[in-house]
Amino acid sequence: MLKQRIFTALVLAPLALWGILAMPPQAFAIAVGVIFAMAGWEWSRLCGLEHPAGRAAYVALLSLAMAGGYPLLAQGNWPLAILVIALMWWALALMAVLGYPQGTALWQRSGVARGIAGLLVLLPSWAALALLHERFGPGYVILLMLVVWGADTGAYFAGRAFGRHKLAPRVSPGKTWEGVAGGAMLALLVAWVGTYWLEPVGSHAVFLLLVLLLVLISILGDLLESLFKRIADVKDSGGLLPGHGGVLDRIDSLTAAAPLFALGLIWLN
Repeated sequence: MLKQRIFTALVLAPLALWGILAMPPQAFAIAVGVIFAMAGWEWSRLCGLEHPAGRAAYVALLSLAMAGGYPLLAQGNWPLAILVIALMWWALALMAVLGYPQGTALWQRSGVARGIAGLLVLLPSWAALALLHERFGPGYVILLMLVVWGADTGAYFAGRAFGRHKLAPRVSPGKTWEGVAGGAMLALLVAWVGTYWLEPVGSHAVFLLLVLLLVLISILGDLLESLFKRIADVKDSGGLLPGHGGVLDRIDSLTAAAPLFALGLIWLN
């Protein structure tokens, strides 16, 4: 499994870097939209949709929302409103994860509610990535991805080596507080190096505090997907990426971190 994860990452990472650096903002938004549409296909399974027509309709709805929302990213206070709504959603998600299985009855009995949750997970994250690329440049998109992947990698290895105290055993038994600490340390190291590579936005100390918050909310993104997989009784969201499961399994942390990072940069700027 570890060899598959490494091989898949070695193939995908250069492609992702090329796309982020080479594409103009609109093309980047479309490319990321395609990836998120694939994640939407996987989320439709978590909604209880099994027939291809129903799953395709969910992807079409998500895609139309992204296409209709893109012009709003350049208009007035719309970007700020989208990001604030995203953080309100993640605050609700935090309460759901902390209280699971209490407080999730609506999601357990209603595929429509789970479908709406998927839109609230995917749409603001896609908008945040498009906004980051256009307003702050490709470097900050890369830094976000490196921070999130660093947190995930650090948590994986630290958890395997030192994990003793469970983080959220009812939602994801494999995650530990030791893993959180390892992920935070690696993510902060990545961000510290990144502040010397990119033009600073705000002070280094405040920026690193933002990164620490990113680590915490990225874990929430992972836990929320685990919660919905438990409700749907599936192990992986898909099998497209060897060693990583589905697309949604690979971007779950990013879906939570991207809106906070975009909002944080807007505030620091």
